[in-house]
Amino acid sequence: MQTLNEILTIIDSWIGGSFGFVLALLGIGLFFTIYLKFPQIRYFRHAIRIVSGKYDKKGDAGDTSHFQALSTALSGTVGTGNIAGVALAIHLGGPAALFWMLVTAMLGMTTKFVEVTLSHKYREFAEDGSVSGGPMYYMKNALNMKWLAAIFAVATVLSSFGTGSLPQINSISNALFATFGLNHIITGGVLAIILASIIIGGIKRIAKVTEMLVPAMALIYFVGAFSVIFYNYQNIIPSLISIVSDVFTGTAATGGFLGASFAFAFNRGVNRGLFSNESGQGSAPIAHAAARAHEPVSEGMVAILEPFIDTIIICFLTGLVLLSSGTWSEKHQNQFQMADMEILNRQIDENQPEEVKLVQNHLNSGKKIELFSGDLFVERGVIVNEISIIQSRSIAENIQVFLDKKPFTGKIPVKNGKLVLSEVKGGDKIYLTGKSLVHSATLTTVAFSKSFLGGWGKYIVAISLLLFAFSTAISWSYYGDRAMTYLWGTKSVIYYRIVYVIAFFFAAFTDTTIIWTLSGITIALMTIPNLYGIFMLRKDMKQTVAKYWEDFESERK
Repeated sequence: MQTLNEILTIIDSWIGGSFGFVLALLGIGLFFTIYLKFPQIRYFRHAIRIVSGKYDKKGDAGDTSHFQALSTALSGTVGTGNIAGVALAIHLGGPAALFWMLVTAMLGMTTKFVEVTLSHKYREFAEDGSVSGGPMYYMKNALNMKWLAAIFAVATVLSSFGTGSLPQINSISNALFATFGLNHIITGGVLAIILASIIIGGIKRIAKVTEMLVPAMALIYFVGAFSVIFYNYQNIIPSLISIVSDVFTGTAATGGFLGASFAFAFNRGVNRGLFSNESGQGSAPIAHAAARAHEPVSEGMVAILEPFIDTIIICFLTGLVLLSSGTWSEKHQNQFQMADMEILNRQIDENQPEEVKLVQNHLNSGKKIELFSGDLFVERGVIVNEISIIQSRSIAENIQVFLDKKPFTGKIPVKNGKLVLSEVKGGDKIYLTGKSLVHSATLTTVAFSKSFLGGWGKYIVAISLLLFAFSTAISWSYYGDRAMTYLWGTKSVIYYRIVYVIAFFFAAFTDTTIIWTLSGITIALMTIPNLYGIFMLRKDMKQTVAKYWEDFESERK
């Protein structure tokens, strides 16, 4: 698993983690924002009226209403990215990462307006009478680039696992295990059965489920989030200041947090922002293509609301919870994940600034500290060697080694800072515990306990994660089956759904870090061709918007 994660991390750094990818994503959003004269601001009020059904016409073609399409798309975007993704971004890049998430969302409102409008304009009706739409259809019908459409469709199928299925159930099972002690396999099995019963009904059943789920899960999460923020009211202003104060300088070391450079905060903030609201990825247009509308621009305007709700509201709330509670920079007792762990060939004294600087450089792609290789000697759970362990980008404390819940005594081989547990008898049952920074859903869970609700706050996170992530898995199954329909016809969908549910089950007990890394790769594989496509159709988009307003004004006269 460690080797696989290292390979995936390298691939992700070349694609989704590259600075060029981030610049392309923001650059396209900025270009269309200026090119279309800030539609995310000018059309915002009009978009709300469209969602309310004010401009609906009898006989509009499609499978869902505007609100159902928005709910389905939101259920696809409001997921682990809002709870675990924000926590991961701040864990990696500090408070400044939240700022770049918000910037990504603001520009993403325009990007989503464009991609949804074009996808709706060039949608098709499948052989079974259902609507099929998405970037692959404008790539084929408007750009006449069937090869690019095929690449996007294949990437969508892959991303339905990397974004929609695997990380969602993984976060759910981890949260339910941490909160209720529920076995990962039981969680995966029960939810896999429920998922299968929903997605068999196609978009109409999915839309009915999501239009009920989205408002309910938002209400539950808001109650929990505000209980934390108001409980820590004295930290609200300092938290807001921290988001913007280090935007261009990076965040200095504080508490257990060892600092982050500007480049790291910028990259992780944008990357996690995209994972959260999916602007530019081309996923939401597949759901919006099913909406009943007599022309495409109105549905594009509905899509403007998505990044606003998903990131500017929900992700910002999560970020404020983490910052105001102070948990993001505190070390907490936890069981270490092997993929997050690195053993250094020396002891680090955190009270010495020069020692902290060494670790900062090591973590932020600077000069590396020599990693430990050899035998790690352990006596009754305590490591004898003079080493330090980096866990979750922090220096671990109070480390203990266990074998099947009992203190371990013996030696463990280490190679390049990684434990080689396969060479130890019963190695699959060895684990380490101690105090370190935590990230993803675990960090948000800890933060929610620092509220008026006390220990009950963790139940809010568990329930929210269950609803957020499960609804995302439902929506992404539809994105994948539309891509399968494009590639191999409607008969292929049943086989896809079977594999989707099976993978959903197995991801319930797979290492979290590997899944997050995989999701970053699949996101990039969808986003790159989609960004290219919408940029090539910029004139088409501008003409389509102009015609919409001409027709709209003429109908009002």
